[in-house]
Amino acid sequence: MNPLLLPVDRTLNTTALSMLLFALLIWYTVRAQDIGWSVAILSGIGLVLVGRLVTSTLRRRGAFTEGVLILGTSPMAAKLIEEMEARPDGRYRLIGAVDDSPEGKRAPGVTPLLGRLDQFSQIVAATHPSRIVIAMADRRGRIPDQSLLESRFRGVVVEDAVDFFERVTGKLAIESLKPSSLILSGGFRHSDFIRSNVRRTLRRVVSCAVACVALVLTAPLLLLVAVAIKLDSRGPVFFVQPRVGRGGQPFGLVKFRTMSEHTGGRTSEWVTDNTSRITRLGKWLRRFRLDELPQFINVVRGDMSLVGPRPHPVSNYELFLERIPYYAFRSMVRPGITGWAQVKYGYANDLEEETEKMRYDFYYIKHRSIELDVRILLETARVLVFDRRSHQSAKTRVPAPASAWSGIGSAS
Repeated sequence: MNPLLLPVDRTLNTTALSMLLFALLIWYTVRAQDIGWSVAILSGIGLVLVGRLVTSTLRRRGAFTEGVLILGTSPMAAKLIEEMEARPDGRYRLIGAVDDSPEGKRAPGVTPLLGRLDQFSQIVAATHPSRIVIAMADRRGRIPDQSLLESRFRGVVVEDAVDFFERVTGKLAIESLKPSSLILSGGFRHSDFIRSNVRRTLRRVVSCAVACVALVLTAPLLLLVAVAIKLDSRGPVFFVQPRVGRGGQPFGLVKFRTMSEHTGGRTSEWVTDNTSRITRLGKWLRRFRLDELPQFINVVRGDMSLVGPRPHPVSNYELFLERIPYYAFRSMVRPGITGWAQVKYGYANDLEEETEKMRYDFYYIKHRSIELDVRILLETARVLVFDRRSHQSAKTRVPAPASAWSGIGSAS
């Protein structure tokens, strides 16, 4: 595939969205004298749908497909192959892998193997990849520099496995991250501790304004839900739980109560351990995330933002600090009502799932921007309306076995 065609996919979508905004601009300009508001909106939506349809059709026919050659047979290579095969969007096509390991030492699942490392130049010449991904476990003195430079000058994209994994999956392979990569990374620049940051100030002002408006507009619904909770089961209307906020400081997260009060015995923060306590009304509140509405109060108070990593219970904080790499850096930004991990993964109900969500959280923190926040808010609306499983555990939807990550951190 010609690398010059790679931006076309994004261009089509951007053009369609631009046309929608242009249609809205037309209406505001002519004040519905020559064109009706509904016609402008429907025309814009139609253009977006047509753009998406054209993009999807071309994708299925391979117009935007990149042939990917993986250099290496490490656990990261196996994970990349697994992730590529699990995504039927047609953007990447696996050509195969080049074996760099001693005989019998390669990670399971790295197939097809096209040859040994000393045959790399011949493999590239025979397969004509659009992208070469370096996923070697031991690179010291073994990388075929000359062949990679020749490929790069011919227009082939050469990329590190960690960067490729991040872009394909929308999450970070935190087991393979090194302090140096975090220090030198171009991301992680939008901490909520930077007082003079314009984006941080704008995000805070917008979040607070939206939260205030939302509380006013949903006041009748909030009152209705409160009355329904009192009629449905005994106990308070609100449930206030200690959660970890910015800088690891605890705060009281406010939610509508969806469970019966705990009567003693063993307590657990995992939803699956408390299923029997969920009330009849609570099931519906959770299904449509209505139990989260009071968290707009937390946003106004400054405890939370509209978008950010979901705040974890204080009782799990020490466990996560000990078991999840770089977990403390998660609190460099305010937690949010919704977040990248929430829309891409869902609820977590054990340490393994929380670690998987952390990979998405770290991606958000690294690439945090107003544009990404808007995308998350739109995706949240889609999930609430169309995904009936949005309130369920992720285990039944996006399995991420820990064994798949074993050994990844050893890559150098």
